[in-house]
Amino acid sequence: MCAKPKSHNNKELLSVNKSRDTRQKWISTKIIDDIFTDETTLFKPRFKVDYETTLQRLWKANPEIYKLLKISPDLESARDALYSYLEKSERTVFALDNNLHILEKATVRECIRVFKSIIGPVNEMRTQFSALEILWKLAQGEKIEQLENVSVGFLVEFINLFQGVTGQSNIYHENRYVEKGIPDFLKMKGKKAGSARTEALDDLGLKVQKYLKKYPSGLEDEVVTWRRENRVKILNYFGGKQEDWENYIWHLQNVIRDSKPLLDLIELSDEYKESIKKAVLNRIPFGITPYYLSLMDTQVSIGYDHATRAQVLPPKEFVEKMTKHRAERDELFDFMGEHDTSPIDLVTRRYPVIAILKPFNTCAQICVYCQRNWEIDRVLDHKALASKERINKALAWFDDHKSIGDVLITGGDPMVLKDKQLQYFLENLSAKKHIYRIRFGTRTPVVLPMRWTDDLINLLSKYHDPPKREIAIVTHFEHSYEITPEATEAVQKIRKAGMSVYNQVVYTIENSRRFELVKLRLDLKSIGVDPYYTFNMKGKEETRRYMVPIARILQERKEEARLLPGLDRTDEPVFNVPKLGKNHLRAGQDHRLVMILPDGSRVYEFHPWEKNITPIPPYNYVDVPIYDYLEEIAARGEKVGDYRTIWFYY
Repeated sequence: MCAKPKSHNNKELLSVNKSRDTRQKWISTKIIDDIFTDETTLFKPRFKVDYETTLQRLWKANPEIYKLLKISPDLESARDALYSYLEKSERTVFALDNNLHILEKATVRECIRVFKSIIGPVNEMRTQFSALEILWKLAQGEKIEQLENVSVGFLVEFINLFQGVTGQSNIYHENRYVEKGIPDFLKMKGKKAGSARTEALDDLGLKVQKYLKKYPSGLEDEVVTWRRENRVKILNYFGGKQEDWENYIWHLQNVIRDSKPLLDLIELSDEYKESIKKAVLNRIPFGITPYYLSLMDTQVSIGYDHATRAQVLPPKEFVEKMTKHRAERDELFDFMGEHDTSPIDLVTRRYPVIAILKPFNTCAQICVYCQRNWEIDRVLDHKALASKERINKALAWFDDHKSIGDVLITGGDPMVLKDKQLQYFLENLSAKKHIYRIRFGTRTPVVLPMRWTDDLINLLSKYHDPPKREIAIVTHFEHSYEITPEATEAVQKIRKAGMSVYNQVVYTIENSRRFELVKLRLDLKSIGVDPYYTFNMKGKEETRRYMVPIARILQERKEEARLLPGLDRTDEPVFNVPKLGKNHLRAGQDHRLVMILPDGSRVYEFHPWEKNITPIPPYNYVDVPIYDYLEEIAARGEKVGDYRTIWFYY
């Protein structure tokens, strides 16, 4: 299925090194027809964006809106005219003689709701920008180059919104059932209906299988063979023996802290050669375990390991921002506002019944987009463990807060600590009768599975005492390519001891292709890990390169995850509101789109989890532009027509 190719088809690779010109070339040749389903092109020769053509496409998308904007003498007149138009459109949806399909009507209503929000004066005030003003000026004949930073992404957002309010979203343009109104199997009875339904489901199931074959896991025979070869090379390089590979301490002693072992053992792009060198020079946290290095393909052109590399190889922009702001990183990069949610050193609390304990602020290796990169100094820093005095004060704090029943020990990675050190925390917390669960947040099943020795399992089992107390493991597999026989063995040891293993995945550019996360969920369940959370990337500027629009997360949940059995899609997609906590993205009543900025970014207003309980102010978040995301995945070989409904997820 995934024989190791000498030269893989570049259209199927995930290379983060394509230039802007290359991405523009992909767009010009591949996706325009997919987005608009006509012959319109957005680009002039030499791959420069033709804004005028795009603008004309905007006005053609809804001539009535264009006319209203054009004849309005001022901005407020345009606003009044649009509100009247949208109210009339909404009434039309409910009219008896409306011939739109009921599902298309639902899209119309949602587009109208969003449009009203975007042109609302209060949202213009809060975001300090007026999309309506830009549209009005363009309709008045003002040249787009005269307007500040208006991008093609901005125009494409409104092309889709203009079409959406008239029932021309084209979501169902390939589906004959929309025209007919009712699918054939609903007109039938009994086994005939069942057979017709089965045929339709078989077609859908086969399409899913085609996608899944694109994403091999580390359990496949060919991949296991490649990695055995990698293991031999790495052991020889570090002067190790086969028995050393099974010893987690050997891996910790040989953690890769600079680019030389990488240059000697795998192929690196020029960008990564330079960025790693600069990261080490400027003391930006960097480190990779020998085991995790063995999961990487030796050649960039193979490309299955894109997500693995992206976890630990710092890109240019990341290193530049971390270097520039190193002195103030404590405040600048603390996206979740942990400084303001820590009642005492080493403790973070955002919820009534759970708190986080952070005694150790480093890991076996460093993830580029770590939430706590602001407090990690070096990989396996010998000063990473907090002092005994600070730890005891933090543990004693729980005695005064008996509403807390669930404690998450994280950091850093607590499983890098010695067994005796872990035992100290387990003994102390287990002695507090109000604590019914101790969770460990750890990536060691992914990056250092040999850490899960029999001694460690026996230690944890001693304190796992249901129903009195539960010990649970929360880990972080990011891609199917990280799931290996070694990881399977570690997880099964934990499960056989009666403890549960959950996975939190961060949704990034590296695992966001069609059905890529579906494959991860299936592979996780196959080894005994329960999908738990799918996190929207933290809105940290230094890792913007990894970010995916919220619309894509919602699309993935509805159009891909929903096709799995319920036991396979137990994860919940969430957005972490700074200082407050998780907002469930599927709860549409808890967020709303309030503006579209000139670069095509959507601005969302997120409500806190306390909504309907306590009046906590909402949070405004600027997302990454959908157009930019589509441009990037097109550069990686994706057919963007497969993602065309993304514009209608709000």
